[in-house]
Amino acid sequence: MGLFYNIGILLYTASIHFVSIFNRKARLMVEGRRGWEKRLLAAIKPDDRYIWVHCASLGEFEQGRPVIEEIRASHPEYKILITFFSPSGFEVRKNYPGADIICYLPSDTPTNAKKFIELVHPEIAIIVKYEFWRNLIYAAHRNGTKLYLISAIFREHQHFFKGYGTFFAKMLEKFDTVFVQDSDSASLLKTISVKNVVVAGDTRFDRVVRIAAEARDIPKLESFRGDEKLFLCGSSWHGDETIIARYINNEPFKMKWVFAPHEISHTNIERLAGLFKIPVARFSTYNDEQKDFRVMIIDNIGLLSSAYRYATIAAIGGGFGKGIHNILEAACWGVPVMFGPNHSKFREAVELKEVGGAVSFSDYEEFRVLADRWIDNLSAYNAASGAAGEYIKNNTGATKTIVDYIFNRA
Repeated sequence: MGLFYNIGILLYTASIHFVSIFNRKARLMVEGRRGWEKRLLAAIKPDDRYIWVHCASLGEFEQGRPVIEEIRASHPEYKILITFFSPSGFEVRKNYPGADIICYLPSDTPTNAKKFIELVHPEIAIIVKYEFWRNLIYAAHRNGTKLYLISAIFREHQHFFKGYGTFFAKMLEKFDTVFVQDSDSASLLKTISVKNVVVAGDTRFDRVVRIAAEARDIPKLESFRGDEKLFLCGSSWHGDETIIARYINNEPFKMKWVFAPHEISHTNIERLAGLFKIPVARFSTYNDEQKDFRVMIIDNIGLLSSAYRYATIAAIGGGFGKGIHNILEAACWGVPVMFGPNHSKFREAVELKEVGGAVSFSDYEEFRVLADRWIDNLSAYNAASGAAGEYIKNNTGATKTIVDYIFNRA
């Protein structure tokens, strides 16, 4: 099976090189990996002690970030190397100041894995959530590196739990500890005799609490909201926007309405604005003469996590597509959230619905009923708001659990 894996890696690497001819993302990956050994050789200092953290992409980086920053603060004797698989992670965070070295992960061939581990000689390796590169894991294990998987979540459909899954399960045995998000994951791992498991929770909760603590004031939103309640549709897509815009056109004066669309191109902003029968303010050109407008579109990036502090209710986009965006950034302010039907793969969405801090809608009529309930019934709203805030509070602490465990046993 190992032979087939290595052949697969070679074929995959070759395909990336081919696709890079006409695909920008693949080209960034190929160019970023080129000369990786020489760059690492120049950056690594032989006498330093290294912790290697691998993140597949930007989402995994944000999940691992609380652990990285806690280690940085509490164990400054270590240098931190972060690797990314995807350009969408590396290109955004290549200048992140919380690491000493940031680079692409080399292709997982046996030769590359051996060279990488020999160069870095990490004392500790932390894989965030998933991405199981067999040769790198085995090379680190042979090196005596302490291996940890953090914020992992496992489901029955994954290959670990199939009839052919022994090959993949053996990789998990190389980890000193697998930190999982929930007890269901721990129970699944027990069925394949993986016992080095700790239920620590999800570090994203710690991350959103920290983001909220660092939230900035947004005077334009404060001016636009005035003394009214505000509904914020964050990371919105066409499916969410069409339903919510219809409600606003029917009930514009129930609240103030703000959209922060996922895509902020001029074309998309104009399309979104065209859904409304009333004047729409753009955040970038907003002034006090527009504070009586009912709808605002945030047409730049970087504001959403701070914007939730001004919201009474939030709708999170993506639920009519591949899946919802981050609901925790809103819930940590005690803001109850709404989202579309495609959310079942998101544990936090399912759990927040169960405790009453979130609801989902599939069409206009469902949205209307749910929105009216929270807008018009103060008791129902307060219960949902309290449930959202309490859910976040009850799920923080994974970062401390992980870091304490690693350094008490490393």
